[in-house]
Amino acid sequence: MELGLKGKVAIVTGGSKGIGFETAIQFVKEGAKVTICGRGKQALDHAAALIYEQTGEKIYTVQADVSKPVDCKKLIEQTIGHYGSLDILINNAGTSSANPFENVNEDMWQEDLDLKLFGAVNCSRAAITYMKEKGGSIINITAVIGKAPPASSLPTSVTRAAGIALTKAMSKDLGQYSIRVNTVCIGLIRSSQIEEKKWKKLAPHLTWEQFSQDPKHDIPLRRIGEPTEAAKVITFLASDAASYVTGTSVNVDGGKGAVD
Repeated sequence: MELGLKGKVAIVTGGSKGIGFETAIQFVKEGAKVTICGRGKQALDHAAALIYEQTGEKIYTVQADVSKPVDCKKLIEQTIGHYGSLDILINNAGTSSANPFENVNEDMWQEDLDLKLFGAVNCSRAAITYMKEKGGSIINITAVIGKAPPASSLPTSVTRAAGIALTKAMSKDLGQYSIRVNTVCIGLIRSSQIEEKKWKKLAPHLTWEQFSQDPKHDIPLRRIGEPTEAAKVITFLASDAASYVTGTSVNVDGGKGAVD
């Protein structure tokens, strides 16, 4: 299938590792021009080197903290300055913060909202100035727990729920400019956080494959997902192959989510 991404310019926030990194690779393989951003220059340089090793193509990096509005603006403007246009924005930056309600203080609430919700808001606000001329695609990476929050899932579940609502509202407002807005809701996907806090801490005697396939995870597909599997869905939604898809949320969770 021809995805129509050749020559398109894409930004992936939080692109130095995990799903963001794999998404950047998928875009490059499809012929897109890619910018990744992150807070650490060393991690960005390492990611860019790995992508060059795997694809033979160079990407552009911007050191930015998307929880800061000025950095969001800088990210968009420097990408436009480098490539001359912008077609795709993937709002991926974020971490998992899961605690009981009583354990979440005001600073934790604000930090999570600034990074995950307002990071997407401010990056999108800066991006649509350029996308209005010829259309574009914005994808907000959220989580399935934003649809059906379990206990002790704060503040992440609330912030992700806001991101899902943001996606629907943006799609209604920006459709007139041919800007599509969708969200990919992530379930249990392999990450350094899962490896360190769950696998190596709780079950170091198991191989990754054994841990991934443990029935205790209660995943219908019987394994934890890989970042590249999420990246391929994101890439499809951003592409011309999904040209009539907007305002939707897609679960990438192996069937575990309680809500479609």
